[in-house]
Amino acid sequence: MTDYKTIKNLGQLKSSGYVFKTIKDELRSNLIEKLKRKENVFAGIWGYEETVIPDLERAILAGHDINLLGLRGQAKTRLARLIVNLLDEYIPVIEGSELNDDPLHPISRFGRDKVNELGDNTPVAWLHREERYTEKLATPDVSIADLIGDVDPIKAASLKLPYSDERVIHFGLIPRSHRCIFVINELPDLQARIQVALFNILQEGDIQIRGFKLRLPLDIQFVFTANPEDYTNRGSIVTPLKDRIDSQIITHYPKTIDIGRKITQQEARIRTEQSKVVSVNDIAKDLIEQIAIEARKSEYVDAKSGVSARLTISAYENLIAAAERRALLNHEPSTNIRISDFVGVVPSVTGKVELVYEGQQEGPGIVAQNLVGKALRTQFLNYFPDPEKFRKQKEKSPYKKITEWFGNGNTLDLLHDMSNQDYEKSLKAVPGLADVVNEYQKGKDTNLKLFFMEFALHGLAEYSLISKHNLTAGLQFKDLLSSMFNLPKEDEDEDDEEDEAFGKHKL
Repeated sequence: MTDYKTIKNLGQLKSSGYVFKTIKDELRSNLIEKLKRKENVFAGIWGYEETVIPDLERAILAGHDINLLGLRGQAKTRLARLIVNLLDEYIPVIEGSELNDDPLHPISRFGRDKVNELGDNTPVAWLHREERYTEKLATPDVSIADLIGDVDPIKAASLKLPYSDERVIHFGLIPRSHRCIFVINELPDLQARIQVALFNILQEGDIQIRGFKLRLPLDIQFVFTANPEDYTNRGSIVTPLKDRIDSQIITHYPKTIDIGRKITQQEARIRTEQSKVVSVNDIAKDLIEQIAIEARKSEYVDAKSGVSARLTISAYENLIAAAERRALLNHEPSTNIRISDFVGVVPSVTGKVELVYEGQQEGPGIVAQNLVGKALRTQFLNYFPDPEKFRKQKEKSPYKKITEWFGNGNTLDLLHDMSNQDYEKSLKAVPGLADVVNEYQKGKDTNLKLFFMEFALHGLAEYSLISKHNLTAGLQFKDLLSSMFNLPKEDEDEDDEEDEAFGKHKL
């Protein structure tokens, strides 16, 4: 390996046995070594082990420019950034070159003049792999000058050179990324005329700036990202450019709850003090992932827009914050996640989904609550018997005591900020609730049993055995039939709205 610490000029570089490699050869050779050693090239990426990552590795071995195509929140940009790890740690460049000229193969006027003037004394600098990554978000205001370059009148004036001289060019991002990885995010958003300017670079490796007869054999690994939604909403990749991108790799969302959990737990920013205060069980973590799954198949959510993995990350952070806030208000040193803490998840959902027309009519808050409810309904069956099986055999239902208690006119209010003591007391006041948990969730500790007791109430409400109503400061569980018979009359609507603002419900 070339010792970058001791080599300071071109002569020393030649003596070291340094061999020039293109960036694609560099990526390929380093990937081969890592594959032989069975190293994980794309650490921290979950769920792509058998799909996206093999495709990406094949593209790199083939020396292809790459387009990562997928909906938002599918780690496209993260994958692109991780390709940097396949670069050599350092490469030599001619000192002072704005185009990262290789000392043995300079492409710029500056580089060639330097080597012609100084020969083996040409000073050499070393470029670290982290400096060899350029990323540009495609926006409508991106110009050809930004990406390719333009004539710089100030440079022409200061150097006293005519506009026909190559040295008056101010190079854009792409030439300055010579021997680097260059990423354009959301490629379809780039105006068609700008996309056209990329044709020659991808095919021939040269650029065109105004009237200059300029041929720069640029050595760049291009990685593009694109969202299928953009093809219909904002633009598209022009066909000739798409034809020049060698490999298009399709990304996807996590296929299982376990993979989703790994991503969420890895990316969520939970502070140490929060972890000390709030204990989270695995069921709550699964519920967070289930919300995203429900959103991705909901008729109220625009499937073309997708549901980003950032939804579960943000939702998990908010869930922890809801429990932490409750503990702070009650001056409790520690607490456990409750189902009622999922009220904190709603703001994360409303900001992360695009609604179709029906969803807009319902309202984002109601849609978010419905998604949480569906997640509870789905996960409920993993821990308790299906209530539907006992519709015609109510006497055999394990939930009989619970529903009868509510049927006798009893109600249960679970406020969001209840102390641990009041929470436990309220749940244990419902006959049969603890029995169901003890029967189907044997051997669980006290805190987890309380979680399951509340979970059972929410599950029964989702399966319409009891009713659940939002209060301003919490939830109220009651008998389903009494809720139906006590619906407000038209002339009571205005009064009820006022009552609801204060958390009151007419019984």
